[in-house]
Amino acid sequence: MKKCFVFQDWLVSWAIFQLLLLVSVVQLPHSAATFEKNVKSTVFLSPKFELGPGSVANKFYFDVDFPRGHIALKSFNAEVVDEAGNPVPLQEIYLHHWLVERYYHPKNVTDPSQNIVWARNSGLCQDNTLGQNFGLGSETRKTATYIPHPFGIEIGNPAEIPEGGYAEKWFINVHAIDTRGVQDRIGCIECRCDLYNVTKDADGNPLSKDYIGGLDCCPDNVQCKLQKGFQGPKKSFYLRYTVKWINWNKFVVPVKIYIFDVTDTLKISNKSQGISPKHDCLVEYQVEQCSKKGSSCVDVQRTSLPMERGGYVIYGVGHQHVGAIGSTLYGQDGKVICTSIPKYGTGKEAGNEKGYVVGMSTCYPKPGSIKITNGEIVTLEVNYSSIKMHSGVMGLFYILVAEDLPPWHS
Repeated sequence: MKKCFVFQDWLVSWAIFQLLLLVSVVQLPHSAATFEKNVKSTVFLSPKFELGPGSVANKFYFDVDFPRGHIALKSFNAEVVDEAGNPVPLQEIYLHHWLVERYYHPKNVTDPSQNIVWARNSGLCQDNTLGQNFGLGSETRKTATYIPHPFGIEIGNPAEIPEGGYAEKWFINVHAIDTRGVQDRIGCIECRCDLYNVTKDADGNPLSKDYIGGLDCCPDNVQCKLQKGFQGPKKSFYLRYTVKWINWNKFVVPVKIYIFDVTDTLKISNKSQGISPKHDCLVEYQVEQCSKKGSSCVDVQRTSLPMERGGYVIYGVGHQHVGAIGSTLYGQDGKVICTSIPKYGTGKEAGNEKGYVVGMSTCYPKPGSIKITNGEIVTLEVNYSSIKMHSGVMGLFYILVAEDLPPWHS
C-alpha cells in the first residue's frame, strides 16, 4: 500500500514537471525579453537632395534601401541631416513631411515608376491619397513609432506578392523647405501661394481664389520670397531613416495600419452590385482667423467614418502642423480611443526648435482594452488655434489595429 502512495506521488510530481516544462516552452518564444533580443536595426540614407535659401525639395524616390525578406516592422524614424550626418534644425530646413510606402514592381521593367502595384494601408482614404505605411513631419524626432511586442507590421510575405515576376520594393517622398533668409518663415512652411508666386497646380490648372496656401503652392523646385539682398549657398541634405524589425515567426501578431483624415467626406454611390462607399480625402485644409480675440479662438473640425473591419487598438498618434492644439479619435459610444497632443520646442537645437511642433504624444493602450467593432462609426476631432490664419494644415490620425490578440493574452 505504501508503494502505491509513493508511485502516485511520483506520478503527480512528474505531471507537474511536464506542465511547467510545457508552460516554459510556450511562453519563452513570445516573452518581451526574447522579442527585444531579436530586434534588428539598420540606418539608411535617402538619395541626396540640394536646397538653397527659400527653395523647396519635394522628391519621390523609388526602390530605396530597406530591410528585405519576410519580416515584422517594429518602428520607422526619420530626420533630415547634412552631408556630415548632423541633424538639421527646422529653422533652417523645415521637414514638411516624409512618407514611406510599399509597392510591387515587375522585375523585367526598367523604369522604376512604371507598372507599379501599390500595397496600400488598410484605409480609409482612396484615389491614391494617404496610402503610406509610415509618415510624419516636423514632429518626427520626438514622436514614438515603436510597435510593442508581440505585434508587428507584416511585410515580405511571399503569398502576398503578385504573380508574374514581381518584387516587393519601397518608395519615399521627402518634402523639405529651406527657410534661410525668407521674408515670412511661417508663411513659407505653410506654403502661402503669394510667397511662392504660384497660381496654377501641377497639371497647369488655375488655382481657386479661395486657395491661399497648401501643397499645390510649394511643389518641387519653387522659390519662397527672400529678404532683400539675402544670399546663401546651396547645401546637400539626406533623409536619414532608421528601421527596426524582427524576422517573421508564428508568435508575431500582425497589425493593420489605418489613417484617418479630418477632411474625409464619405460618399455613397449606387452600383449594380449594391452600395459602394467612397472616401474623398483632401489631406489639407485652411484654418480661418477668428473674429474675436483671446485664447478662446479655436478651430474645431470633425468627421465621422465607419470602419468596415475593426479590432484591438495597439497604437495611435495624430499628425498636425504649427498652430495645432491636439486631436482625438472617439468610438461610437463617445469613448476616447486616443488623444494626441503636440509638443512645441523652446530652443534652437534640432529637436527643440522654438515655435515648431517637434513631437506628438502617442497612445499605447493595454492590448485588449480598446476594441473597435466591425462597422463601428468612429469620430475624429482636430483642433487648431485660430488666433491667426493657417494654410495647408493637416488633421491626420494613425492607428494600428490587431484583429486578434495572442493566445496567451489574459
